[in-house]
Amino acid sequence: MPARRIEEGAEVPSTELKHTFQIAAPPEEVFAHLAEPSHYVGLSPLVVAVRDVRRDGDTVHYTAVERFRFLGVRHDNLIDVMLTAAPDGLPHSAEVSGEVRSPGGVRMSYRFAIAREGTGSIVTDTLHLRTPLGLLRFAASQARKVQRSRARVLTARLTRPA
Repeated sequence: MPARRIEEGAEVPSTELKHTFQIAAPPEEVFAHLAEPSHYVGLSPLVVAVRDVRRDGDTVHYTAVERFRFLGVRHDNLIDVMLTAAPDGLPHSAEVSGEVRSPGGVRMSYRFAIAREGTGSIVTDTLHLRTPLGLLRFAASQARKVQRSRARVLTARLTRPA
């Protein structure tokens, strides 16, 4: 699973995680939801707030607040996020991608590829994770949990009642 790659002159542990799922919403709706920073609250079980949103065309910079408990103590981790929303292929496909910088030296690039499938969509959620030595296994297991949860939450948010 973990791969090693050279980044900025130093060897950095890295891995890629990919999860593909179907959702009963057209690409336009999935894209609009993923392109809005405020929608990430709860989309990741750790993200409790989004603040300092700055827009520049198709690119958005913001701070996500991840809340977790470590040894019984609550900790808010402030994460710098850059999100780019490219609607170029709509109504058939679109992409939302970006970079995440965590204070612990964890870096993640992400990409949501959204493609029409009948009246709904296929979403491929790809994460490329880079960490300091010793953190990859833990960070990857947490990222995998968030990725699976995100698919469930997004599906629930965008599925219309029958």
